[in-house]
Amino acid sequence: MSNSYIAIVGGANMDIQGFPYERFIPRDSNPGKIKVSLGGVGRNIGENLVKLGIETRLLSVIGDDPYGYAILKEAKSIGLDMRDTLVLKGESTSTYLSILDESGDMAAAISYMDICESMSVDFIKEKRNVIEDSKLCVIDTNIPGEVIEYIVTTYKGTDFFLDTVSTAKAKKVKELIGYFHTIKPNKLEAQMLTGIEIKDDDDLKRASEYFLAKGVKRVFISLGDSGIFYNDGSSIAHIQVPKIRVVNATGAGDAFMAALAYGHYYNLSIKESANMAVAASILALSHEDTINPDISVQNIKSKMKEINLCWENI
Repeated sequence: MSNSYIAIVGGANMDIQGFPYERFIPRDSNPGKIKVSLGGVGRNIGENLVKLGIETRLLSVIGDDPYGYAILKEAKSIGLDMRDTLVLKGESTSTYLSILDESGDMAAAISYMDICESMSVDFIKEKRNVIEDSKLCVIDTNIPGEVIEYIVTTYKGTDFFLDTVSTAKAKKVKELIGYFHTIKPNKLEAQMLTGIEIKDDDDLKRASEYFLAKGVKRVFISLGDSGIFYNDGSSIAHIQVPKIRVVNATGAGDAFMAALAYGHYYNLSIKESANMAVAASILALSHEDTINPDISVQNIKSKMKEINLCWENI
């Protein structure tokens, strides 16, 4: 049915993560454990959305190798629709190799995402209905810039959500930012996209107003352990988040974006969406897996009651 699902266009890959037992020492062999799991920004957002009870269709690119087939098998088992994903013969599926430090934050990583460049405008044209018939479409910047440009400038009746992924990859959308309904850059990405140096809430307000003036409807700027800043032109706030023990920081942004998409799907206010997104990201941070297996609407709401969010209206 039209508008009954969320579409995602983005990356799907295999995650290989190293967890040191003690303090991480660069340029040395660190005793620890290694975990192999499914990942990719688009795929992770999709899995989170499925766990939140929303039908989700993922357009991605994978190889016809063991990693690719593992991604398809898992998608089928959890109910993530990947029937429209491109499978390339003789190609290797994207792989993300990361090492976390003793605090659970990333110490180093190598992202092998070359296969994502194989997604073409012609492929997207074939999947037009997947995007046009969706309630909203999440795009991550792992896919080629020309594909992003074609999607947002062609399917103008769709609300697009942007996951910037990284400062380098966010450069692809600098001139397209006004086509997105909702964006979620971190502070460094927001600085790059706006040209505004961000030091305080006044700078955050100016940066968010830059995005709104371009045409963005909802702006969320991630500030790490300093919380989240949001602005939709009428409601502006800086949410301070409680201190928590971080187990794995890798999937927090994906859970945050999934909750924002959930909020828009159910027409929640920006404050309600932000509240859910912060709680979802805290659930993600508190579990070793990139996707917290216990993430659900009920558990997000429970976390919202448990944590003490401090709201500072601007």
